[in-house]
Amino acid sequence: MCVLIICILVRSGEGQLRENFYISSCPNVENIVRQVVTTKISQTFVTIPATVRLFFHDCFVEGCDASVVIASPNNDAEKDAPDNLSLAGDGFDTVVKAKQAVEAQCPGIVSCADILAIAARDVVFLAGGPAYNIELGRRDGLISEASRVAGNLPEPEFNLVQLNTMFAKHNLSQTDMVALSGCHTLGFSHCSRFANRIYSFTPSNPVDPTLDPAYAQQLMQECPQNVDPRIAINMDPVTPQTFDNVYYQNLVGGKGLFSSDQVLFTDPASQQTVVDFAQNPGDFNGAFITAMTKLGRVGVKTGSQGEIRRDCSAFNS
Repeated sequence: MCVLIICILVRSGEGQLRENFYISSCPNVENIVRQVVTTKISQTFVTIPATVRLFFHDCFVEGCDASVVIASPNNDAEKDAPDNLSLAGDGFDTVVKAKQAVEAQCPGIVSCADILAIAARDVVFLAGGPAYNIELGRRDGLISEASRVAGNLPEPEFNLVQLNTMFAKHNLSQTDMVALSGCHTLGFSHCSRFANRIYSFTPSNPVDPTLDPAYAQQLMQECPQNVDPRIAINMDPVTPQTFDNVYYQNLVGGKGLFSSDQVLFTDPASQQTVVDFAQNPGDFNGAFITAMTKLGRVGVKTGSQGEIRRDCSAFNS
């Protein structure tokens, strides 16, 4: 009877994420991924924001299962959805190359979902963000459909209630949401994503009054009307290549690029968290680690669910 109870406990524990998941099966996995990530960053800085964004977009649709990395010859996979077309190729390339490096040492052991989670953690650290241990044990999903994306990712014009509602579906609190929004301290946005804030906010106020006037003028210069749609600008105009709390200082100063950024400060319900993060980088880093850990648990496949893909861009045949 005791043996049976032990077996049941072990079996039930198989489905849980945990640190050092690969300690016996692939003990060097995190070092392998870190080396690939470091090389990619040395080639192009875009690797950093692209990889973090890829992780977020993956987890919010089907859970953290690398379904967003699947490539379809029919252009109907998750990555082909309109909301994902702006995902930079460097994020995908980072995962694929890291998987190849891991497979060379530990074939068939480490999931693409875990590699993406490790890579997202590493790019944040390498950009100056906090270091933290990561839970592993995810398996790769078996579904990747463009039709499942719509309505599952936050939009740049969302208000606080809409943001909280979407994040709450994944057991993420308002504080988690505000902390994860801090990823906008890195990366870029196409002008079309915020043009309404500087040219057509309302009939009486073409420019969003929550924007700092000087910043609004800067945006107009960088994004004139009818600008080339390929043009993109920094999300953080002050320290665009450093993961820090300046994003929140920008919000306090009316320099949030999206209205969904600026609302975090203008809405009294979240304003104090923004002020705290702006003044206390340690508070932000701690909240960010908590939020990223919780994000990494969203909709995960573990145990015997899903598969361990041989190639991150294709389901096993």
